[in-house]
Amino acid sequence: MTRRTQETDGSDHHGEPTVIIVDDDALVRSAMDSLFRSIGLRTLTFDSAQTLFEHALPKGPSCLVMDVRLPRMNGLEIQAKLMERGDRAPIVFITGHGDIPMSVRAMKAGAIDFLAKPFRDQDIIDAVETALDRDRKRLEDEDAIAAAAQRQASLTPREREVMERVVAGLMNKQIAADLGLSEITVKLHRGSMMRKMGVRTVADLVRLSEAIGRRGVPS
Repeated sequence: MTRRTQETDGSDHHGEPTVIIVDDDALVRSAMDSLFRSIGLRTLTFDSAQTLFEHALPKGPSCLVMDVRLPRMNGLEIQAKLMERGDRAPIVFITGHGDIPMSVRAMKAGAIDFLAKPFRDQDIIDAVETALDRDRKRLEDEDAIAAAAQRQASLTPREREVMERVVAGLMNKQIAADLGLSEITVKLHRGSMMRKMGVRTVADLVRLSEAIGRRGVPS
């Protein structure tokens, strides 16, 4: 069974942090639900991987607090499946039966922390706050890259040709020869392109172009 612990209106709650609790122990779910709500955090609770995957994760800042040992699919398998479907919310693993190899696998796969039950309330709060801070930064970065991709899409065909060659490390004279243009014309297109992209240096342009590419945004 899935239970939303705070009343929702069907919106995505952009900007409102959410803690997603996944544990098959009803007492643990209830205790963590109460703890996180007591510090003003919105919560969603799930008792299994199946109920978790029936729902899309919130689009605002979020993290998962998840038991590593769950029926039919363990937390590490859930972690991998979430990544496959594009859900990148950070995970704090909890367990009553953890071991070192399991915790190492979890952390290598990007988990924020791996806490053994019983843990102090402050330990899980600290881990969740770290996870939410990381997710806020991830969402901010994704928004910035999406905006940069829109600016790239606004370039003229010639400006895009110039950008590709600037990013490849060509000098104005080389770009002019490659495109059959005068050097002054290349400088004009280059200046316009840099203003539209919102960057001042070639290094910034290269970093932005690489970030757009990593997000799979068409160039």
